[in-house]
Amino acid sequence: MEFSQADFDRLLVAEHTRKTSELNYTKDPLDAENLTKWGGALLELAQFQTVSDAKKMINDAISKLDEALMINPSKHETLWCMGNAHSTTAFMTTDLDEAKVSFDKAAQFFQRAVDADPGNELYQKSLEVAAKAPELHMEFQKAAAAQQTMGGAPSASSTANADKKKKSSDLKYDIFGWIILAVGIVAWVGMAKSHVPPPPPR
Repeated sequence: MEFSQADFDRLLVAEHTRKTSELNYTKDPLDAENLTKWGGALLELAQFQTVSDAKKMINDAISKLDEALMINPSKHETLWCMGNAHSTTAFMTTDLDEAKVSFDKAAQFFQRAVDADPGNELYQKSLEVAAKAPELHMEFQKAAAAQQTMGGAPSASSTANADKKKKSSDLKYDIFGWIILAVGIVAWVGMAKSHVPPPPPR
């Protein structure tokens, strides 16, 4: 896997956030904001892992986000991150029924995030995309299956095979791109909130 400088920077920021959150957790395990940052960092780091490692990392992120929601059930950032975690899980699942369950959970979390912060355009867009996600998943799975079955196709169809591969790859990168963007925004907002200067003394 080739890393661009931007990918490398995102990886460093996510790893730093993960380590910082882990340290902060030892000091205050009931900090929902910290747990949300930790879950978001794990989701970001999962993008750079093998499929099996990514699934473990996403499950760990869901666990951290669950903890945060037990502390503050209406924290919209956490609800939105949880929706992203379930969407990512669904796209990594080949079984359509399992994926549907994860997509439904994602939509529920996105809806709760929109309900908690109705003016947030990112949450609204995530909810809209979640409605289209099962269809995208089916297209992605069909393209992946076609790619596998055409692996031994004769060279006369190599152009068609390359086009299908490109479409499958483009779809995959589109989906993961939205997920990465969303997680990056949450991480950035979380870090920006944690570095707000104190108010001036009166």
